Amino acid sequence: MALVKEFNTIDDAVQAANALHGRGVAENEVFVLAHDDSITDTVADHSQAEKIGADETGMGTAFKNMFRSQGDELRSKMEEIGLSQPEAESYEKTLDEGKILLICKDDTQSSFLGY
Repeated sequence: MALVKEFNTIDDAVQAANALHGRGVAENEVFVLAHDDSITDTVADHSQAEKIGADETGMGTAFKNMFRSQGDELRSKMEEIGLSQPEAESYEKTLDEGKILLICKDDTQSSFLGY
C-alpha cells in the first residue's frame, strides 16, 4: 500500500520529500506527481523524490502514455506504482485542483500523513 499526501506548494512538497529521505526512506520509494510537468520536474530536481517514469511503469505503459490524455496518463502512473483504480481517479481530481502529490511506497511512514 502506498501513502499519499497532497501539497499546495512546491516548497512544502520538497521539504516533505527530503524529510522522508532523512528518515531513511529510499529515493526510489518516494514519487512526486503534479498536473503540470514543470512542477513535477521542479520538485524532483530539488528533493529526494522521483518522477514516475518508464522504470516504474514499464516500457509498454510509457509508450501508451504518449497517446493518452493527461488525466489518463496520470491515473495510469498512479496505478502502476500501487494505487487502486478508485484511488487514482480520486487523486487525479486532486491534481486537477492544482495540488502536488507525494507518494511514498514505504507504508511504515504513517507519520508522513500527519497521524
